Amino acid sequence: MNIAIIFAGGKGERLGGSGESLPKQFLEIDKKPILVHTLLKFQNHKDIDKIYISVLPKYLDYTKELVRKFDLTKVEEVTQGGQTAQESIYNALMCAQKSNPDESIVLIHDGVRPVITDKVISENIKSVLKYGSAITSTPCYETILISPDGINPKIVPYRNETYKAQAPQSFYLGEIIEAHNCIRKTKEGYKNIVDSCTLFHVLNKKAYLVEGNFGNIKITTPQDVCILKGILDFLNGNDDE
Repeated sequence: MNIAIIFAGGKGERLGGSGESLPKQFLEIDKKPILVHTLLKFQNHKDIDKIYISVLPKYLDYTKELVRKFDLTKVEEVTQGGQTAQESIYNALMCAQKSNPDESIVLIHDGVRPVITDKVISENIKSVLKYGSAITSTPCYETILISPDGINPKIVPYRNETYKAQAPQSFYLGEIIEAHNCIRKTKEGYKNIVDSCTLFHVLNKKAYLVEGNFGNIKITTPQDVCILKGILDFLNGNDDE
C-alpha cells in the first residue's frame, strides 16, 4: 500500500496571511487551489493507493468540498491539522494507521508544493522499498553559510556536499510513527524539528537521498506564487519535463 500524507495546516503568515485571510494552500491558480494542484499529482499517479489530508480545522468542510468537486477519489480522510507542521503530519499518520498495515509506504508531502513529478514520486517508493526511507533533495548551486549569530559565518560547507531537502519525504508507516512517538516523549518535543528528515537525524536514524526536480518549490512568499504561475504556464500540463 502506497499512501500520500498531505499536510496543509499552515496559515500562510509568511505570505502575509492571518486568521482572517485565505491560507496560501487555498489560493487559486488556473482555477484550482494550490492544494488541489498538489493533490492531483498523487491522485493521478498509478502507484498511489490512498491519500490522507490534514488542514486547518475551519477549512475541514471546504477541503472535503474540494475533494468532491475535483473527483479526488483516492482521498480516504481529511483530518484536523495541529499547531505545527509536525503535529499536522502526525494527525494524518494516525488516521492512516487506523486502516493500513505498518508496512505501508507513506510519502509525506507539503500541500503547497504542487510541482512534484511522477518520476520523483516513483523514485521515493523505490527508495523506501530498497533502503527504508527517501528524502527528496536537490544539489545546492549557491554556497551555504552556517551562522548561529547571524553575523559571521561559522561553518562554510563545501558546495558539492550540500543539498536542499524537499518533499516527499517517505518511510514505512510504522517506522515514521515510531519516530514521532519517540520525539513526542522528549522534553523538547517538536522544537526545531522542521521536517521528517530532521526528525530522523535527531534520532540518529539513517535516511537516503532521492533526486528531486528543481521546479518543486514550496509556496511560502508572494514571490513564490508568481514563480509557480510561471512554472505551470511553462509546463502547460507536461508533468515530467
